[in-house]
Amino acid sequence: MGRYDALIDLLLETVKEGNVQLPPNSVPVGVSNRHVHLSQADLEILFGAGYKLTKTKDISQPGQFACKETVTLAGPKGAIEKVRVLGPVRKESQVEILRADCFKLGINAPVRMSGELADTPGITLIGPASGLYLPRGAIIAKRHIHMLPEDARQFGVSDGQIVSVGVDGDRGGTFANVVIRVTTTSALECHIDTEEANAMNLKNGSRITIIK
Repeated sequence: MGRYDALIDLLLETVKEGNVQLPPNSVPVGVSNRHVHLSQADLEILFGAGYKLTKTKDISQPGQFACKETVTLAGPKGAIEKVRVLGPVRKESQVEILRADCFKLGINAPVRMSGELADTPGITLIGPASGLYLPRGAIIAKRHIHMLPEDARQFGVSDGQIVSVGVDGDRGGTFANVVIRVTTTSALECHIDTEEANAMNLKNGSRITIIK
């Protein structure tokens, strides 16, 4: 074992023993790339009658998972291939993209919370069986923090509250307009997209601090 490996093992052991204290209001980061949520009806149009999603791995929020299935997104100016589908199926299909994707596709997706689809642009999805046009549903995900009610009490925040978060490091700074989402089925995590993560050198598991 090299010196570096020994130092890592020592640090992990220290964490297990509870001797490392995380900063107050510290929250882990989850970085999200572009992805698609599908209704069962739309899933069957794209992949075939009676089709069921194929789970490849669980993701951080309980009950949600990444799937083997991918689709192509198409807009007036271009297309993006192999966009991952996330499960389970939803009541209404939704496409979460990045700001740079808007330029490639030729659409102007607004920054919205998941499920807030009124007055959002449409987009075409192409699967192995067929394609379909969603009349609405393309958004850029608004950054938010998932937490349980006990987490909210600990941090002194409430569902729907808008906070800022601080990021340490060489490219650190502050993200404003972060929405608190409190449910009884949440795992504590601050969700940002890959563009936001790259801007401040964050990755899955990085820590941010809530600033009220």
